[in-house]
Amino acid sequence: MHTTPPALMSIQAFCAWAGIGRTKVYEEIEAGRLSTVKVGRRRLVPMQQAQLWLEGLADG
Repeated sequence: MHTTPPALMSIQAFCAWAGIGRTKVYEEIEAGRLSTVKVGRRRLVPMQQAQLWLEGLADG
């Protein structure tokens, strides 16, 4: 069975992936360090942006 990572993650899924809480996620969004997209009423994190955010932690 071939599985690929999702292109978009919910905030809850991003929290689990990154190992941080919702409050910290929203702080990162507000600070402009994490980009998200809105689909309807949902705020989602593109996997590409999640990877860039993680790389930014290593750089900072």
